Amino acid sequence: MSRRSPKLWYHQGTLLLHPPPRGKSWIDFATWDDRVEKFRIPAIYYRSLVETLQGEKINFIDEAKEFHSLALNSRFEMTPYPHQAEALEGWKQQGRQGIVVLPTAAGKTYLAQLAMEATPRSTLIVVPTLDLMHQWYAQLEAAFPDVELGLLGGGSHDRSDILIATYNSAAIHAETLGNRYGLLIFDECHHLPTDFFRVIAEHSIAPYRLGLTATPERSDGHERDLEALIGSIVYRKTSKDLSGDALANYKIVEIKVKLSPKEKEIYQTSIKTRNQFLKQKRISLSNLQGWQLFVKESARSQEGRRAMLAHRKAKEIALGTESKLRVLTELITKHSPEPILIFTNDNATVYRISQDFLIPAITHQTPVKERHLILQNFKSGEYKTLVASHVLNEGVDVPDARIAIILSGTGSAREYIQRLGRVLRKGKTKDKQAILYEVIAEETSEEKTSERRRSDPAKKQGQVEMFPSRKKDTTSIPKAAEKSGDYNIDH
Repeated sequence: MSRRSPKLWYHQGTLLLHPPPRGKSWIDFATWDDRVEKFRIPAIYYRSLVETLQGEKINFIDEAKEFHSLALNSRFEMTPYPHQAEALEGWKQQGRQGIVVLPTAAGKTYLAQLAMEATPRSTLIVVPTLDLMHQWYAQLEAAFPDVELGLLGGGSHDRSDILIATYNSAAIHAETLGNRYGLLIFDECHHLPTDFFRVIAEHSIAPYRLGLTATPERSDGHERDLEALIGSIVYRKTSKDLSGDALANYKIVEIKVKLSPKEKEIYQTSIKTRNQFLKQKRISLSNLQGWQLFVKESARSQEGRRAMLAHRKAKEIALGTESKLRVLTELITKHSPEPILIFTNDNATVYRISQDFLIPAITHQTPVKERHLILQNFKSGEYKTLVASHVLNEGVDVPDARIAIILSGTGSAREYIQRLGRVLRKGKTKDKQAILYEVIAEETSEEKTSERRRSDPAKKQGQVEMFPSRKKDTTSIPKAAEKSGDYNIDH
């Protein structure tokens, strides 16, 4: 050739291309960088760029990719559920890029294992917590004992063919990880679209990407960025869809309780004090921005501090009314000695229940070793009941239970689905009937919070029994490349 072939290489989370190839299509991906006098291309465009160059029959030297094929022979195999097989096929049909939405306990980790076997490349798996990192490691170690497996996070900094990293660690090292892995798997991928975490996807050249989540929706609306970072949603099933098959049959029981006359008087007075301040400052608490403005304004004056204290007092009454604790006593008695999980929205109520009922508690303040010991004792049956706040929502391997009680929660559909998922594993009982109780304080802000959950499509998946109050309650990839997962990237 009279002219040097263009060369593509990886540089600090981006691609450099020089000398410029003939043709014009590739220029859509590139910008000229005067500092190095070369065209620079975002790493995330690697696959599209390579496909464009190949489509125009442009010969080029690829020094960017350091990912490679793996020999993945699983030692841990089982017949996939129909939804797992369908999700895998849907992902493959979309060019092995995209998001699978499945409820908690539906086997997303095994689906990822199947995707790895179908696309055997060096793989980076990103998870939100250290607990999940170690859970993934244990499962993949059992499945692929002959493959180099490593960790990034919690003091570990391995360099391996299959690497499991926390979002925090992967973001910190995004520039050095970006060209080493051909397959990216994002567990709980709704965490990805933040200013800090998104670089994991943006600085990576990985042509294959799989996102896993129970609820991709985010309160800030940034779930729309997931399509550019990972791909579109290729498969979605709800708890109701899988109930009785992959998941246990379940029902949701909502119980409304009344405040005592004294509680009601204090609650209404507190809300009035808060609302007068909000009206004066023209603040609405219907969104996150309104709440942030309330916090800001409450620190600027004595009146603002009184309003914030009143807000907290009203919330304290709604979350921890004595009526809820009486209901809790009845439900524990009713279902004893079955394992029961109790969820609240605040640590103060967790510790109050723990002290009053002599129940082990887990919050974010619980040391890791103590938390593991409590969960182990719950799994063995030594502990029959466990109370927790948000810490068990995600990223913790919670032992099997049939009964869950939500004494208080947020309006988040994600939190609700995660808590429901804690009782949906079928376990050894084929005809398991899970029950989720939701106890709500009547004529408080909790009713509106519950209504938001109920109006969400995710909430409508369940069978809901309503109890108005306690006095009434008596109970495109080329087909030729499909097998290997290639689109001629190994040129």
